[in-house]
Amino acid sequence: MPLIAFNEALQYFQTADLSECRKKIQPTVQRRGLSAVAHFFFGPPRLHQQLQGERDLALAIAQCGLDNNEKVHMRILQTIYKKLTGSRFDCPRYGAHWEELGFQGLDPGTDLRGTGLLGLMQILYFVMDSRTLPLARDVFKLSQHESQNFPFCVMSINITRIVIQALREEHLSRECNRRQQVIAVLNDLYVATSLRLYVIWKTQQKTISDSGFVLKELEAFAKKKPKQLLRYLEIYMSGRAVSVIDGGFQHPSPSSGVHSPDLNSAVGNSSKEINFTGVCDPQVEMEGEARLI
Repeated sequence: MPLIAFNEALQYFQTADLSECRKKIQPTVQRRGLSAVAHFFFGPPRLHQQLQGERDLALAIAQCGLDNNEKVHMRILQTIYKKLTGSRFDCPRYGAHWEELGFQGLDPGTDLRGTGLLGLMQILYFVMDSRTLPLARDVFKLSQHESQNFPFCVMSINITRIVIQALREEHLSRECNRRQQVIAVLNDLYVATSLRLYVIWKTQQKTISDSGFVLKELEAFAKKKPKQLLRYLEIYMSGRAVSVIDGGFQHPSPSSGVHSPDLNSAVGNSSKEINFTGVCDPQVEMEGEARLI
């Protein structure tokens, strides 16, 4: 199968019949009582009406399951495999080779609960954009580390789940309104959160036993400071170093000449161990403190 670009895959979903998937979406989180009042008066702005169709498209893609009979679905899967492994050849639809990419079993489709095809689409974006491919390969290489290994694709799907929740809880509305885009903002936040994962995981010598804690921190940061995450992705992509300091990012001067994350500084290590979390269903309401299921 030929490789498929992200925009070609997106055009397929824009024209495909997603009526059944659209019936399942909840565009925004339903708040009640004081939470609803506080959100109305003090919460982020609502997404502009002209952007709501694009938002609903993204959420509908997140409700689509992997279909063996859809050629585009299979091309997305094969493209991800080829770009991460460097293979020029297609691989079997089922098999242990998917576990090597960080899926939990022989069938990648079983890991997409809660993110649907959007989980694969964001990995596709990560590996098919020439600007983000080096970072994607760095994260993938780290995931295969002898002691710091983690399931790359399952971790990526968890990050997509975080992005979906941030969208539904309207934490991204201001940035989407400013840029007059939704899916591009979702993709940038996905890459920015992956960058933060990479720096934290590498600098703090994280292992799989820390994954639940790290994912919870990533979720809280992505919802509280999405603009800051996106800003430091911009800095990183421009070739300047990015490091993690005291729960945030810090960057040296542009004249430093460093073209990869500065991994010498990090947030204080935590001894708290939480087992790796599975993918959370996006319909789960999350009022108050963020919860990972």
